[in-house]
Amino acid sequence: MSIEKVTSKQLKALQTISIQTFTDTFGADNSEQDLADYLDSAYNDTQLSSEIANPNSAFYFIKHNGNIAGYLKLNSNDAQTENPNPDSMEVERIYILPTFKRLGLGTQLIEYAIETAQEAHKSHIWLGVWEHNAAALAFYTKLGFKEIGDHIFQLGDDAQRDLIMQKDLNLH
Repeated sequence: MSIEKVTSKQLKALQTISIQTFTDTFGADNSEQDLADYLDSAYNDTQLSSEIANPNSAFYFIKHNGNIAGYLKLNSNDAQTENPNPDSMEVERIYILPTFKRLGLGTQLIEYAIETAQEAHKSHIWLGVWEHNAAALAFYTKLGFKEIGDHIFQLGDDAQRDLIMQKDLNLH
């Protein structure tokens, strides 16, 4: 298992895994059109290139036996999608391919996110979780995240409610 920062040269690999994991996670619960509209806007070359180039955002691939198994996207400062706070870091995306689920890779990515936030002297880490994603809600709760609010996540024409969950970091 290794975690590696994604570079602009890996744009197509990031795009492929982004579309695949998002579709796997949310495809069955959303209309084809809403899903297609979201995938086209969130994961097109221009959008992903801009996000990779942003100094306040970073993507990381997690590899298992040399294969890309999932990825993490972290945002700090003004790259945060909600109420940018200099004391916080956002986990905007964390996805594992179906083949690699239940191997502890998601936990390793969250631990990596926490370490990264602590190294950057952040007080907390936060993320948004779809209110109907029971598995993700249970996962984050188990890891010490607490619900602190909500926001709207626009998926095509469908305005969905995400719960904002935050974990306070013990900075020593």
